Amino acid sequence: MKIPFFSLSSFCWLCGSVAMAITPNTLISRGLTAYTANGENTYITDGTLTNWKQCTSKDIALNVGEGPTRLFVTWESFGDCAWATNFTSGCGHTGTPLRNFQILTSANSTNGQDGDWTLAAEVKDNEVMSRGVYIDFQGMSWFRFVSEDEVGQILEIEAFDASKGGDDTWFFMGTSISQMGLKQQDTDSTTADIIHAKFPQYTPAMLRGGIGCINSTEVVAHLNDYLRYAGNVKHWAIEMGTNDAWGGGDWNLDNYKRNMQTIIDSAKAHGIEPVLARIIATNEAVAGWQINPKFLDVVDELTEVNNLPKGPDFYSYFLAHPELIASDGVHPNGETRGGQAMHHLWAEALAPLYASEVDTIPSTDSTQTYSSLNASVKLPLVAVNGSNIEFRGVESEMTVDFVSLSGAVLGQYNLEKAPTQIFDVNVPAGIYVLAFKWNGGVATYKVNLR
Repeated sequence: MKIPFFSLSSFCWLCGSVAMAITPNTLISRGLTAYTANGENTYITDGTLTNWKQCTSKDIALNVGEGPTRLFVTWESFGDCAWATNFTSGCGHTGTPLRNFQILTSANSTNGQDGDWTLAAEVKDNEVMSRGVYIDFQGMSWFRFVSEDEVGQILEIEAFDASKGGDDTWFFMGTSISQMGLKQQDTDSTTADIIHAKFPQYTPAMLRGGIGCINSTEVVAHLNDYLRYAGNVKHWAIEMGTNDAWGGGDWNLDNYKRNMQTIIDSAKAHGIEPVLARIIATNEAVAGWQINPKFLDVVDELTEVNNLPKGPDFYSYFLAHPELIASDGVHPNGETRGGQAMHHLWAEALAPLYASEVDTIPSTDSTQTYSSLNASVKLPLVAVNGSNIEFRGVESEMTVDFVSLSGAVLGQYNLEKAPTQIFDVNVPAGIYVLAFKWNGGVATYKVNLR
């Protein structure tokens, strides 16, 4: 059999669903003291959403120091942990959002109250519990929230340096699965924390948008609201389908597919990159029903035809771990860390997007030298024959991580300077990612094993 060889440029068109040109936006507020009308507060900058750590002050100021010229400022409020209270008729939700307030900036305040303050942004009639806004910060060192109304229970305020156009911003659209798993339940680390630990130059801004009882039809009905409140976020991580597929039948399948395509199209039309999670499995022995596999096929099809990165496979993982599902047989179990598993699964799925950004893969011929940081290498040619991957013309020592599109590292291979090296990866057919790593650089692209 003739083995097809591919230069790096041969794969570049395939890299589009992995590389998303994520520009870092450094988190600069973590651990700072917030100065409020009610005294100093460290709860709202500690990086956790522990629900008893709340701030109810109408006047909150942080000194993040000079340097950034633009900030992305986010906030999380509590309520019943739903993102919005009026987007679904299936459940009643409660909560007081930061509804009407100003964000002010100062270059000369000493305590968050004195000095000169400039209006940077004004938010009116906000209905959601988690949101972010960009503000001009040229020459400033302080920013300050000043509210006209009662502010409810503020859990967290974060500020990211967006001076270089950072777009490492994520909105986690979802149902009660996300409402509970990503916000309400305790976790050792959030998805953003895990990404930062693995890729220290990145500190993702993470906004939680789960709403109990919502289905795809109601999301579509409120798409203008989603775009109004989360349309300035670059990436939408979407968990949706449990309520559409409720009961295990397929009667709603076509409607679900149309709705999800509408959500994807609307996101892309506004410059937003969507990522779809596979619907979480139920504990069938308890719930009495299981997600119809046709809905999972729709998620897979939508991901492929829209050239989206693969999201986490909640279905397979929770099917294999029913102990992480609550006593209702449907939702993640907080006591056994079901929500924590969701954070980790999202991080594993998104990790290849960050790995691919350490080095940019140019669209050129294979004789080009590829540079990253302080290193320059010529990458080898790659051939695929069944489960064998052949590397030809290895001129620099490097390692190759063999990674699934869910982010799991399935193998690691050491390449030495040699004309040809062959490895049997011994995995099922499908699309995988090769991550070449050398001193100071990484380059990735997809490979299709048949």
